[in-house]
Amino acid sequence: MTNDHKSPKTFTTQKSFNSSSTSTLTHPWPKRLLLLLITLITTLLFFQMQSLHNPFTITSSSITWSLYNTYSSFATRSNPSTASFDDRLRDSVTFLPLVDLRFAKTAMEGNTWFMSSINDTREPGESEHLRFPSAASHGRLLCMIARDKSDGAKNHYALAWPDALPIGASVRKGLTFVSDTYYDYDNIWHGLSAVVPFVRWHARNRCAKPARWVLFHWGEARASMGPWVRALMDATFGGEPNIETFNATGPTCFEDAVVFRHNEGSMSVPNRRAVYDMMRCRARSYCNIDERKADSPSSLDVTLFLRTGARAFANESGVIRVFERECGKVEGCSVRVRRPNGLSFCEQVRLMGETDVLVSPHGAQLTNMFFMERNSSVMEFFPKGWLEMAGVGQYVYHWIAGWSGMRHEGAWRDPNGVECPKEMVGEPGKCFTFYKDQKIGFDEEHFGRWAERVLKRAKQYKLDRMEGRVVEEGVAGCSCGS
Repeated sequence: MTNDHKSPKTFTTQKSFNSSSTSTLTHPWPKRLLLLLITLITTLLFFQMQSLHNPFTITSSSITWSLYNTYSSFATRSNPSTASFDDRLRDSVTFLPLVDLRFAKTAMEGNTWFMSSINDTREPGESEHLRFPSAASHGRLLCMIARDKSDGAKNHYALAWPDALPIGASVRKGLTFVSDTYYDYDNIWHGLSAVVPFVRWHARNRCAKPARWVLFHWGEARASMGPWVRALMDATFGGEPNIETFNATGPTCFEDAVVFRHNEGSMSVPNRRAVYDMMRCRARSYCNIDERKADSPSSLDVTLFLRTGARAFANESGVIRVFERECGKVEGCSVRVRRPNGLSFCEQVRLMGETDVLVSPHGAQLTNMFFMERNSSVMEFFPKGWLEMAGVGQYVYHWIAGWSGMRHEGAWRDPNGVECPKEMVGEPGKCFTFYKDQKIGFDEEHFGRWAERVLKRAKQYKLDRMEGRVVEEGVAGCSCGS
């Protein structure tokens, strides 16, 4: 026995541990060892039962990975005091809900409910964004558990250092574009609004292309874009969008991620215009269309882009007759009637490239206007009720005309449509739903005067431009720049 144990009084000496030998357990250590053994077995059983549950099914408002990591690594780290620094960092990773329900009612009023714990990077004239890793994230990557398609609060995010990622995490290499929109990616206007800031970021960063897209709507995972939006991104980035589906069993972390959650946000008009110029140029190249259509001062091309069903003209033939009559008064003017239904993406790009004046009811088909030449004209029509009840959303095509360098020539709002039913009066939401997709009326006198004015001005602009009397603002092309 060593000098470390100089109290033999507590043990009866023995030469061996055979069955004939006995000992008297008078020291308290054996009891403590027995208690420790029972505690250890109980703890291991508890860990085993916990591990039977899926650790990635999260129902609480947040999840701390330290508990789960402790279970998983218990066998290899029985003494926590010897855990490495990376292990401690890994155990500190905390996942939070993608959407903060405290801001659910004010998500469109300036509050940020998507990844609410992180502040945006703001630059003059640019859309607010987040970048991971970056100095703002202290070098940490963005990680997500985001397979829920119906409740954004059940999807989660966290930041983690590259050498201390959550246990079971998979890493997506290359650049990832992460988008959250309050609307959707199917409607061409809503989808366009969501992707514009990524095109601007691409242009500012030496045409960097994403390896994948991550799409959210209210924090809910989305696995697709509408065909028009998808084709535009294919044309802009030189390849179809690869959309993340979060099929890994554990967290998914991104080597390099750019996040936009405010659509265009604070992007300046000149920067928006440069984005639309680039998308127009690349869409024409993608569709094998000359960058600038053959043009001459003797031509003026008017397109009536008509809807079928919701927000169609009640007297379509009357509208066509008025524009054909007024066009006939302008030398070189021609009218064609087209409908968006059934037109491919490239057919729409080509049609707009051959249009000087676009005449159309309010609707997503008007988004195509930015494929026209700069300073082309747009005439918009609404059913009754929109002016009083539609809110600012009724002006979106006025805005896109300004952002893309077109001339919005005003709008006609039907004053004589069907009245809202008496049982809905006093409830603006219900009345607007009633008015939203009504037919658009007809005012031959007003339409004639309006068409005459717009067509004459468009014709004069073309003459002035061809004869050098108009100095046009520079048009950004397909290439990237600042």
